Amino acid sequence: MVSVTKKREYKDEYPNKTLYIPGPTEVPEDVIEAMAEPMFGHRMDRMTDLYTTIVEDTKAFLGTDNDVIILTASGTEFWEASTLNLVDENILVATCGSFSERHANVAERLGKNVDRLEYEWGQAVKPGDIREALETSDKHYDVVACVKNESSTGVRNPIEEIGDVVAEYPDTYFVVDAVSSLGGDYVDIDKHDIDVIFASSQKAFAMPPGLAICAVSDDAYEREIEKGSASWYGGFQRTLDYYDRKGQTHSTPAIPIMLAYRKQMKRMLEEGHEARSKRHEEMAEYTREWAREHFEMFPETGYESQTVACIENTQGIDVAETIGTVSEEYDMVFSNGYGDIGEETFRIGHMGEHTVESVRTLTDAIEDVAGL
Repeated sequence: MVSVTKKREYKDEYPNKTLYIPGPTEVPEDVIEAMAEPMFGHRMDRMTDLYTTIVEDTKAFLGTDNDVIILTASGTEFWEASTLNLVDENILVATCGSFSERHANVAERLGKNVDRLEYEWGQAVKPGDIREALETSDKHYDVVACVKNESSTGVRNPIEEIGDVVAEYPDTYFVVDAVSSLGGDYVDIDKHDIDVIFASSQKAFAMPPGLAICAVSDDAYEREIEKGSASWYGGFQRTLDYYDRKGQTHSTPAIPIMLAYRKQMKRMLEEGHEARSKRHEEMAEYTREWAREHFEMFPETGYESQTVACIENTQGIDVAETIGTVSEEYDMVFSNGYGDIGEETFRIGHMGEHTVESVRTLTDAIEDVAGL
């Protein structure tokens, strides 16, 4: 293969931009500073102190009795790992946008039989449709997979209700991609029988990119053992048994990012899961009100994301030009639409440590630049 990509030298200075994109998001200064601690070995007692702290603090924040895995990766790792760990043959994937479709594509690439429960972009997954698919199929599905927050369309799927449906089928496991919502949108993992739920550190957790977080039920752990084959890197048994024996990761982790994780998770614990979710709900409500005053919301009414607003460009503004001017004049960055709806929509990430006041600063800038 001959690469056509040319080197673009990284410079020493770039203007700082406040991020209102669907991720990465703003990272507090003390969290960034935490990454500058002197390096230490990943098999030292200090590493055990660090890793057990972030794992147990995460369990406490999420309010789950399920095991928690934190690996050096993006959330994409657990698309692959959950499929390899749990699926022998058949998986049902509800698709309603780019990232849920990508989950299905990953499973196909891994050689699994994938059935899609397809929705138009902007529409949400309905629990009744999941029930009908499970009841009427002549196949046994090892896994039902659903995205909690489809950030390409700004749709928030009712995964708690879907979890209640899947729980009626005890040999089918429920896998939730919560990459862009966990930490900013409360979910009761244990009550609704979510077997696997995973996220990335750079989204609503407001941490640097580089860590994948996954909560795994006992049933999912046992299923992997029964199945007899699994992901090497993200295998539930491999990662959790090593944690039980050593209190560490089985492979060398990104220690500086875990130091940052520790600092930020303490902040998240202090705020509390439900209070943090409430703050995100308030940001989402403000952004929706603003969008409906000047544009329209793209998602189906009642299913709008709590962390990412996908706004329909009913005014026909030049999205790329507006993004560029807001960045240049106000040092704030928001996002264009995704894929086929790139110019039809734009997106505002209101997650992490943002507040209604900080989001209002962005919307004021958009109004000024777009002449709204």
